[in-house]
Amino acid sequence: MEFQNRNLGIPKYVSPLELSTVRGDNIFNFVDEREKFVLDLSNDNYSRCLEQGLNPVCLEKAGPRQHLFFDTDKTTAAIVTCGGLCPGINNVIRGIVMALHYFYDIQKILGIPYGYEGLNPEKGHGFIHLTPEKVKDIHQFGGTFLGSSRGAQKVSVMVNTLVKNKIDILFAIGGDGTLKGVDAIGEEISRKGLDIAVVGIPKTIDNDIDIIDKSFGFETSFDVSGSILRDAHNEAAGAFNGVSIIKLMGRDSGFIAASAALAMPVVNFVLIPEMDFKLEGPNGFLEALRQRLSQKRHAVIVVAEGAGQHLFEKRDVVKDASGNIQHQDIGRYLMEKIKLYFDDIQVTVKYIDPSYIIRSAPANSSDSVYCSRLAYHAVHGAMAGKTRFVVSKVNNQFVYMPISEVTKKRKKIDLESEFWFSVLQSTGQPFFLG
Repeated sequence: MEFQNRNLGIPKYVSPLELSTVRGDNIFNFVDEREKFVLDLSNDNYSRCLEQGLNPVCLEKAGPRQHLFFDTDKTTAAIVTCGGLCPGINNVIRGIVMALHYFYDIQKILGIPYGYEGLNPEKGHGFIHLTPEKVKDIHQFGGTFLGSSRGAQKVSVMVNTLVKNKIDILFAIGGDGTLKGVDAIGEEISRKGLDIAVVGIPKTIDNDIDIIDKSFGFETSFDVSGSILRDAHNEAAGAFNGVSIIKLMGRDSGFIAASAALAMPVVNFVLIPEMDFKLEGPNGFLEALRQRLSQKRHAVIVVAEGAGQHLFEKRDVVKDASGNIQHQDIGRYLMEKIKLYFDDIQVTVKYIDPSYIIRSAPANSSDSVYCSRLAYHAVHGAMAGKTRFVVSKVNNQFVYMPISEVTKKRKKIDLESEFWFSVLQSTGQPFFLG
């Protein structure tokens, strides 16, 4: 068994890359279509496959192919960025442009402004002609050079725009909603029998895309958070019974909050969406906080934006343009509850929400490397005629996977995992809060 990637057809053009096909000559080899990686590396899975005579589920190795589907002299590519900002978007844009131009001599590369809106002619955004000269320095800045937007556009309209502008390859950089959108575009392209490849590069600062090791921008997010947590600790320690509450991004998953606490171990409590914690009661969060203050006279609390939503009164669900539930402000709620609970003693509470600063930061060195490699692999796969796939890292290997496989569910922290246990060891907070 393996995740089956879709192909537009049989590649018939010889790649212009002067790579090798033999081992031992110290030149990188073209990747053969038969090269795979096993998804589940556990001994249990290995034993089960042996006992039942099964082949393990495998993933297709990413990289340059010897034969291409697209004629490099006639190919037009386009890039679109959608959803919220995230460190590294500009690195990916730059990497795609450089790979198309210098590896495959693609001369026509279009930037689609303001997300999927740019594929709707009624919005009037037009296109940006991308060249190496135009994008050579954009990796030094956060945000997105192309602009972004949330919300869907009519699939048939977007496909017609691709056809009208003779676009052969569409690279979509975005999260869950963006990936579902470009997969829908690919489905419409297939229904019409068109030879247009669509490629997804997973982007979510929350690191909540299923199966893949990590999404780009995630490491930068908790790297930038480190100095904020350090300063918040100084703020809390500088007051008698000082409490600092820092709300970090994490709508459905608490990876940023948990990782930031591990990276800057001055945090005493981490509250994440995966936890069903209580405020009141002898084992609740507020009593645990009281014990912390009685011992150390200060506390630092990191809370993911999606944590504690069960504590609010039920209301009608409100969603943003991307279809994401708009959560209530758990950070401000905690601040108010702490002040009420400690009305018998002096407590100084500070609330910090640095989310928009963090997501707008430029990528750090680790993410910059990752973004460039994702971009290169995305280009290689697209030129070979692969479509409706994402390029990503799984088990520390770059692979191609169908978009549909990574959008089935969100990745969340396993509260029984060693990772979460490490967070509990770092903070010293109770295993259960209520």
